[in-house]
Amino acid sequence: MMINLKKSITFAALTSLFSLGVTSTSVHAADFEDFARVINATPQVERINVPRQDCRTEYETSQRYPAPERVQERSTGGAILGGLAGGLLGSQVGGGNGKIAAAAVGAVTGALVGDRMDNNSNNSNNYNAQPRYESRPVRECRNIDSWETRTTGYAVTYEYNNRTYTSVMPYDPGARLRLHVTLTPRP
Repeated sequence: MMINLKKSITFAALTSLFSLGVTSTSVHAADFEDFARVINATPQVERINVPRQDCRTEYETSQRYPAPERVQERSTGGAILGGLAGGLLGSQVGGGNGKIAAAAVGAVTGALVGDRMDNNSNNSNNYNAQPRYESRPVRECRNIDSWETRTTGYAVTYEYNNRTYTSVMPYDPGARLRLHVTLTPRP
């Protein structure tokens, strides 16, 4: 009786395995390559902004005056010598009270002329300074929006075994699409 019980348990286990579809030949699935006919491949596009910089260099001209040279102090030597020379020359003209007036006018005139001659030669470099023009480059940039249309993939509609499928792919497959087919039996 013990042997019959073991045989019936083994038979029952094998029967349940067969009813589930588990056999030694059904453990492996069938894999193969095949081709499907492509019905349509629609590009999936996206607009993206790729900003760029537009730069140019312009030249700016500016006016510059040379730095003033060191100004020398005014001298009184020319005025003194001019006044003495003018007074002597003025005293030679006229007679009496006219001599004194001519000497005074000659001294004043001589002092003015002597001062101007002495001090103009010291400061003559600063009065006629000419401006210098300098040009320097100025770079100016601005951002410009640049919109581009990029293809991000393809919506591919294909037919295989009289059924229609749609899939998004990174490329356009052309007229035929290569498929990897896996067959597994259903219980």
